[in-house]
Amino acid sequence: MPVLPQIAALESQLIGWRRHLHAHPELGYEERLTSDFIAARLSEMGLDVHRGLGGTGVVGTLRGGNGGETIGIRADIDALPIAEANDFDHRSRHEGRMHACGHDGHTVMALGAASYLARTRRFSGTVHFVFQPAEEGGAGAAAMIRDGLFDLFPMSALFALHNRPGLAAGRFGICAGYASSASTRFEIEVAGRDAHAA
Repeated sequence: MPVLPQIAALESQLIGWRRHLHAHPELGYEERLTSDFIAARLSEMGLDVHRGLGGTGVVGTLRGGNGGETIGIRADIDALPIAEANDFDHRSRHEGRMHACGHDGHTVMALGAASYLARTRRFSGTVHFVFQPAEEGGAGAAAMIRDGLFDLFPMSALFALHNRPGLAAGRFGICAGYASSASTRFEIEVAGRDAHAA
């Protein structure tokens, strides 16, 4: 799949944004600097910016053409409580926090899409760019919904993706129905007589 020239022209900027976010990871519901960064970029692009859904969530709205559908593009913005062992220049500056699951990349992909669409306006309809906090076990999506995400920003569809390093560049995977949509924890209590497992 060829890269559009308008996207290729953004490459160094997108790399810089991703490295900045990677160097400054914030855990779920603590993404204040991350939210500031996202809101500033969206504002620079001319999008309407709404903040505070789910605590630190951000929504940027872009309208193009006349009529059309209203869709959403969603990215998660939180990091994990993991110590980074990398030694590159943009490694985490915060001990015990790291973008180990690619949310820095997800955020920049959504910002890149917003930048491209804001520059070209080659669509009719409305796009809401939804930046969700606390995806890593914090139920940030539920918090945004409770705060009125779909009441304030009704959408006919909401799209998201997850990076997959093993997939060739320029390709993506898709399936029918839901994929990677939730995780949960449970405990099992076993009652009985003791025994030596060996």
